[in-house]
Amino acid sequence: MDFNFKNKLVPYITIAVVTIIAIFYIGFYVGKARTLATEHNNLANTDVVTQDQFATYWKVWNILDQKDVKSASTTAQDKIWGSIQGLASSYNDPYTVFFPPSQSKMFQDDIAGNFGGVGMEIGIKNGQLLVVAPLKDSPASNAGVKAGDLIIKIGTTTTQGLPVDTAVSLIRGPKGSSISITFVPVGASAPVVKNIVRDTINIPTLDTIARPDGIFVIKLYSFTAQSPDLFRNALRNFIISGDHKLILDLRGNPGGYLDAAWDMASYFLPTGKLVVTEDFGTKGSPNIYKSKGYNIFNNNLQMLILVDSGSASASEILAGALSEQGVAKLVGEKTFGKGVVQELIPITDDTSLKVTVARWLTPAGHNLSENGLDPAYPVSSASSTPTNDLVTNKAVQLLDQQP
Repeated sequence: MDFNFKNKLVPYITIAVVTIIAIFYIGFYVGKARTLATEHNNLANTDVVTQDQFATYWKVWNILDQKDVKSASTTAQDKIWGSIQGLASSYNDPYTVFFPPSQSKMFQDDIAGNFGGVGMEIGIKNGQLLVVAPLKDSPASNAGVKAGDLIIKIGTTTTQGLPVDTAVSLIRGPKGSSISITFVPVGASAPVVKNIVRDTINIPTLDTIARPDGIFVIKLYSFTAQSPDLFRNALRNFIISGDHKLILDLRGNPGGYLDAAWDMASYFLPTGKLVVTEDFGTKGSPNIYKSKGYNIFNNNLQMLILVDSGSASASEILAGALSEQGVAKLVGEKTFGKGVVQELIPITDDTSLKVTVARWLTPAGHNLSENGLDPAYPVSSASSTPTNDLVTNKAVQLLDQQP
């Protein structure tokens, strides 16, 4: 994964159990390490920790040392790392996480794609660990895992209160090894156990179909550094086909690079049209991303975008921009609702902190993390089959009604 932070090639920040962990959490930066003392002195409006409050902390430390059966094998450094993890978790943000040395290395390996996995994006919604989207042709997809499936157990570990990053470390493993995962499928009440064999996952990017009925389909699986070039070529093929009806399928696309979504939106919007806003709240001025003005289509373009609960972050940025700017309508199911910006800050040489610093807002000011996007034409895919895709059928029907 290319981390060109200066140019805002920022990867997705929902945790991926694939060759990259950073999909679905759009907006990812690397900050410079600063000492804790400097950080404390520079913080404004921070609650003052009193000596009495810290006395409670040390009291618990001493009791654990004296009474816990594992005290002999728990080092002072282990306690420090655990304490900092607890501090991060006190902000009640499942994506703000402190990585001690082993987990920090794992996260860096995940970003680089140096591990085997099952090929699904996972996240937390309403306090529950769930599948954001399985990747095409991945072990998870082949095992029948669907977007929205709840994950209630990984091996013998229950997921109640389990951080996303810890879940990732449990699911990850060598290619060829297997992992038992207990799911509650969408619409089901009974759990299902699936034994999935890990593999090296190749992230698919884009497919195109020139349908005989004059409708061109672009299926985008992820927003990688290569996606803008592939998307441009797909649009070129669409124009060459002579068609003027376009379906952009973002279902099951958990996100990717901000620059990719920004670039793609610019093919449909004139210069200056708002694509997305990076909102820092009271912490700083917003960053505003406007169309680069490629704007290669005229008013003859008829476009629909397919979305579902597996469409997240970069998918929601692109879908939100084009729908709210009047370029396309959304068809399908409500999107996942994930649009936070995170910063990865080295704390020591072998530890790091991943912290939420901002959120993404659509042109209309919609906070993507709150409710996701509602399609103009809601269609449930529950009864769809490989040969009878109800969402695509609805989109084709809508486009066929247009001249």
